[in-house]
Order: sequence, then structure tokens, then C-alpha cells
Amino acid sequence: MDQQSALLDLLGLLDLDPLHDRGEREYFRGPAPLERSAPVYGGHVAAQALAAAGRTVSDGLAVHSVHASFTRPAVPDAPFEHRVESVKDSRAFATRRVCTSQRGREVFALTSSFHRPEPGLAHQAPMPPAPAPEGLPTYEERLAKAFGAPVAPLGKPYDQRFVGPLSFDVEKDPALASARTQVWLRTKGELPPGAGCDREQLLHACLLVYICDVTMLETVLVRHGVSWFHASGRSIDYTVWIHHPFRADDWLLCDHESPVAAGGRGLVLGRVFTRDGILAATLAQEGLLRVSGGHGQVG
Repeated sequence: MDQQSALLDLLGLLDLDPLHDRGEREYFRGPAPLERSAPVYGGHVAAQALAAAGRTVSDGLAVHSVHASFTRPAVPDAPFEHRVESVKDSRAFATRRVCTSQRGREVFALTSSFHRPEPGLAHQAPMPPAPAPEGLPTYEERLAKAFGAPVAPLGKPYDQRFVGPLSFDVEKDPALASARTQVWLRTKGELPPGAGCDREQLLHACLLVYICDVTMLETVLVRHGVSWFHASGRSIDYTVWIHHPFRADDWLLCDHESPVAAGGRGLVLGRVFTRDGILAATLAQEGLLRVSGGHGQVG
């Protein structure tokens, strides 16, 4: 599958079917992912659940926070049922709680808050220096260099351009280890207005949740010089705060750091900047990381 087709398929996966409405609860069915890998990529489940929550919120309220917990690994061959509970509705805020299940078992939980933007104090941290994405190699080109052999296009719905070393590089040269990673991300292809969701801002928020989940745990591995050949990992908790409007089909710089790893878990904090330096979102993710023997003690 080429990347443009993969993006169109992703938009289709965010187009949920309403099932029924029971008072303060609404139910939606989300298609199973087309990828056959198990467990299902966590960003897929989180983006779908946020799309379900946003379908129940009034116009004018924009998502500003997403707090997600992955309770069980999801499987690729069954649709998702998203139960959306209305927790709060006011003029300025709406809060939704989503329970996502497969085959009657809960696999994911999400709480999201929506806010009507209003005037107030404003400041932000400056964007860190980073080379332009166009001058950086693609992820496939980085893998080909690391492995010394051509790598076919991965057919993902996003483009990712890492600024510094990948975990594969650090495993070969421990001197490259770092507590910080930077990566430019965007969807592969320009998005039509409102595609895949009822409102454009909601669509871009769902896509941000989707694409940012893919790179964060790499930061822990880069610090320790362990590649994914010698580690397995999955998201446990994932939080996204959205501060300013952005487009997911424009380049976004994700600046990540890992302040701690302990007990088999690694924590990653991230900031997402638009190309013109606006701090669009802040991220936090804790993941379970299991490393094979003899690896993982670089720093």
C-alpha cells in the first residue's frame, strides 16, 4: 500500500458509525485497522476514541486535552465499540469519557475535554533549533543506511524525518546516546477540509494523536542504545494537551525528552511546534519496555 492510499484509509477509519443513544451515553462503531499486526497500534485506538468523543460535542468547542489509558492489547481482526459518556456540558467546556471495547472486553479508556477559546494571558516556550525537514532523509532512507540494504516504502499514512540518531544507530555507536530526540512529522498527502470527521479542527487533533504516538518511546531507546530488534514496547498512558490550531498535513516538529525510566516503564515528554514556531501541543507518554538480556545500559 502506498502512503497516499494509507492516509485515505486512515481517514475512513475515523469515520465512525453511530450505533445507539442511551440517555447521556452514545455508542459508535469504529472499523478494525487494515494492518494485521498485533497488538493494534495504540494511536489508532486513541484517534478513533477521540473522534467518537468529538462527535457528541457542540460546534465552537475545540479539544484541548486528551488523557488515554491502554488497558488491554487490541487485536486487528475485530471492530471497536466506543461508548461515550457525557460528563459535563457548559457554555465554555465539555468533558467526555470514552470506554472502548472489542468483543465485549474493555481495551482502552479516554477522557477528553473541549473548550471554547477565550481571551487571556499568553506565553510559550521558544521553538528549539532544528534543520528543515526537506533536507533530512526519510525514515526508510535512515533504515537503509543503518542496515546497508534498500528498504521498501513502509506504506504508512505519515512522513517522519528524524533529526538525530535512531536507536539502531546508537546500538552500533553508544557515543551517540542522548536523552532527547527530534522528529518532523506530518500526514502523507494534503487533507481535504473536514475529511474523516465532522469538524476540521477535530480531524487534525485526531491525526496528531495518531501520528505522535509512533515516535515517543524511541526516545527511551536512543538514551540507552537499544534498538527495536532487542526491545518490545507498548503505550500504557498517553496524554495530549492542545494549545493552538495547527494542520497535521503541515510539518510539525516533535521535541522529545525522557526524564526517567524505571520498573520496566519509560516516560517521555514532548512538545509539538508548527513550522513557524507556534507551540501547538504538549505530550506525555509512559510505555512498557521489555529488553532482551545484555542490552540497555548505555546511560
